[in-house]
Amino acid sequence: MNPSHATTEMRQEPSMFCYQCQEAAGGTGCTIAGVCGKSEEVANLQDLLIYVLKGAAFLALESGLPEPIDRQLSVFTMNALFATITNANFDRDFFVSQIRAALALRDAVRSCWNERHPSKSTAALPDAARWDADEEIQFADKAKQVGVLSTANEDIRSLRELLTYGLKGMAAYTYHAYQLDYVQADIDHFLRRALAATLDDALTADDLVALILEAGKYGVEAMSLLDQANTSTYGHPEVTQVNIGVRNRPGILISGHDLKDLEELLVQTEGTGVDVYTHSEMLPAHYYPAFKKYSHFVGNYGNAWWQQTKEFASFNGPILMTTNCIVPPTASYKDRIYTTGNTGYPGVRHIPDGINGQPKDFSELIAHAQSCPSPTELESGQIVGGFAHHTVTTLADQIVQAVETGAIKRFFVMAGCDGRMKSRDYYTSFAMELPHDTVILTAGCAKYKYNKLDLGDIGGIPRVLDAGQCNDSYSLAVIALKLKELLGLEDINELPISYNIAWYEQKAVIVLLALLYLGVKNIHLGPTLPAFLSPHVAQVLIDNFGIGGITNVEEDMTLFLGA
Repeated sequence: MNPSHATTEMRQEPSMFCYQCQEAAGGTGCTIAGVCGKSEEVANLQDLLIYVLKGAAFLALESGLPEPIDRQLSVFTMNALFATITNANFDRDFFVSQIRAALALRDAVRSCWNERHPSKSTAALPDAARWDADEEIQFADKAKQVGVLSTANEDIRSLRELLTYGLKGMAAYTYHAYQLDYVQADIDHFLRRALAATLDDALTADDLVALILEAGKYGVEAMSLLDQANTSTYGHPEVTQVNIGVRNRPGILISGHDLKDLEELLVQTEGTGVDVYTHSEMLPAHYYPAFKKYSHFVGNYGNAWWQQTKEFASFNGPILMTTNCIVPPTASYKDRIYTTGNTGYPGVRHIPDGINGQPKDFSELIAHAQSCPSPTELESGQIVGGFAHHTVTTLADQIVQAVETGAIKRFFVMAGCDGRMKSRDYYTSFAMELPHDTVILTAGCAKYKYNKLDLGDIGGIPRVLDAGQCNDSYSLAVIALKLKELLGLEDINELPISYNIAWYEQKAVIVLLALLYLGVKNIHLGPTLPAFLSPHVAQVLIDNFGIGGITNVEEDMTLFLGA
């Protein structure tokens, strides 16, 4: 890749700049406040936190860290990266404290570096490895110098940010695995190496492209690690009918992605007269055998994350946000929302981690629920899911026969994220217009665009196979590789599978990089291509991997299926 034609002239920098999610203002970037609701101050503090992490990562590469500090750095990096993804944490005080902790940890790493290199001067180290401050005003000043636009060359900037956003997504997967005591040191060390590489001005665009593809490799490993953690702890997901109505008892609504938080909440609410409902990305928790023993785990309430401002008000009871995606709460329910883990919002109660590995204490949440009326019913009926790779593998013979006889002509991977844009109704229309000999493979909250449609089945195989959360996207790759094997194909791209993926935040980025690493081509992303792809970088992805966008249902149906 040759970045010689890249724009290097810089306009006057705005007070903030963020373009990490699909809703980047004007398809370019948020410069006053985030469309997500993130303030200028929080956006800049997040940039500074990432900058200090890069300095610590650079020092760690040549420090021979003792195991306790090595582990501390890995866990801190994972948590801090996760906290900066879209719609995870809006609390400026949290980020101030994280920056202070990051500086202290980086200095401990630098002490190890000094011991390892006694003859070297720290003056030659990158600024990120040396900069220090005591006052918050210094944080604000520095943050404006080290944000996204501090890299002048737009192609190098684009590649660095693509890599960084992939690392944020990877950190989210390793975070959930870590909660279940599953770790993999080589993933942690890659995170470190890749962060440090974004400080290296000697790296060319081609060097960064190679590193981005390597991130895809470790993305696959991170998703595999999380899959192992979830299924070893809670069993393999099973085909399950999930209730979407309510009962006449007080309830707690749990949202986000963290299954460990759900487990601890279910244990503590047992026998209290309080029901537990899932919301958005927590829906797939109902598919795990371990959770089915709880009679007060009664169903799913509502839809995708962006509808929470309406649906949380009608739930009537308290809501627990375990991870993203939280949006700025309205007055109608702000006094009933709680955060935990790396999630936060100013003025909202936060449930801390348990002490010394003990469970979190949800007693305040439970007492709150007991004083609330039961949820207002939004809908009734059931939806089906639980088609993760283990389940689909048991149906493999039936699926292969359907493919070979022509009963199933094509699979469509329609995984990813939902969002507020009206243009996302495209995915509902696309699903409705698909021929009856096609099957949708999905994971993530994108499913809410079509998982309540009556699309029927093919010989008993539902036409929407939900593998679970965005965290379970690994299942879709395993399913594709298994079909490739069973159909005797040489290339994964010979499969009758098309990829029409909706994206929103950084976990979708690492899923994309993982698919590219596995050799999948001709992936279509919508409703818009990422703003952080410069024209030249986007063209490289188009030329080498066939990455494309979406147009309209009629034209795209012809593109995917032919005339």
